[in-house]
Amino acid sequence: MVDSLVQWFTVHLSGLVAEEGIIFIISMIPILELRGGLLAASPALLNVPILRAIPICIIGNILPIPFILLLINHILAWMEKVKVFRPIALWLKNKAMSKKGQIEKYEFWGLALFVGIPLPGTGAWTGALIASLLHMKFWKAFGAILIGIVVATVIMSVLSYGVLGVLFG
Repeated sequence: MVDSLVQWFTVHLSGLVAEEGIIFIISMIPILELRGGLLAASPALLNVPILRAIPICIIGNILPIPFILLLINHILAWMEKVKVFRPIALWLKNKAMSKKGQIEKYEFWGLALFVGIPLPGTGAWTGALIASLLHMKFWKAFGAILIGIVVATVIMSVLSYGVLGVLFG
């Protein structure tokens, strides 16, 4: 699913937005995040040099996180009061809290690993949502998420530029 979404955004934004803008936008989108940005930047798609792609993807992925950490509880509380948004708010909370075990048990390092290991349903957006719902302190959560993004960057750089670079480079 991530691959097809990345390809869709890459195809539909090409010609309208610079390659760097495409990977920045993809890196900001929930589900895709930095993983999708580095896949789009790889030799298989946009062929953006790795040293240019990495900082763009990291900035794109980290940019929404402070807003999520600071505002998501207020937004979800408001959504729960509005009948039409209540099911969405409850679904988001339940989905996020179903993944809280590792984060709740190991806190900082659990959150860092949750964000860093590129598996479906993990990442900075979900990690920030869970950290907020667990009332983690802002700087503790932000630091763990930043470390997780760095870990994800290393893993996805190897996959996107190493494996895909060999195949398509």
